Amino acid sequence: MTPLRMTATLAALGAVLIAFWSTAWTTPHEEVPIVSSLAPDFTGADRWFNSPPLSLDKLRGKVVLVEFWTRECINCIHVLPHLKALYDQYASQGLVVVGVHTPEYDEERDPALLRQAIDQHRITWPVAADDDYRIWNAYGNRYWPAIYLIDQRGHVVYSHVGEGNYDGTEQRIRQLLGTPKTT
Repeated sequence: MTPLRMTATLAALGAVLIAFWSTAWTTPHEEVPIVSSLAPDFTGADRWFNSPPLSLDKLRGKVVLVEFWTRECINCIHVLPHLKALYDQYASQGLVVVGVHTPEYDEERDPALLRQAIDQHRITWPVAADDDYRIWNAYGNRYWPAIYLIDQRGHVVYSHVGEGNYDGTEQRIRQLLGTPKTT
């Protein structure tokens, strides 16, 4: 192969790799690591806030939104108003929101500071402190924030990673609850 051909081939390969990697890192992905199997329980929570300990067995018949978050994550903070709106709108119809606080940094393990963040952000739904990543690992989660919807039979049927797709999440909740869209 001539040096000119080799240079052109490497340049083309480089352009393809850059195009792939740039979209792979910036494109939001919907990943459901657990499809059509029973959702993992909240076993392993270090403590609970706003609720006694919950189990999915006790939540059968409800639609459960599980949100993995951490108190210093700006993306997690941006998601909170949307979660609050979903909670306010659909809790009376059978939606249960459960926050799973899995710390990214050591200082996020402090229960007093977590309580302060829960109060500051006016989080009224149950929050499980997952300091040892037991719930995180059971879900195969890798991101903050991440949302998982669990149907009335206890199966993970939807997930979303990161901010956004709020309308899509709400639409899926309405489908699961059998609630028509309000205008």
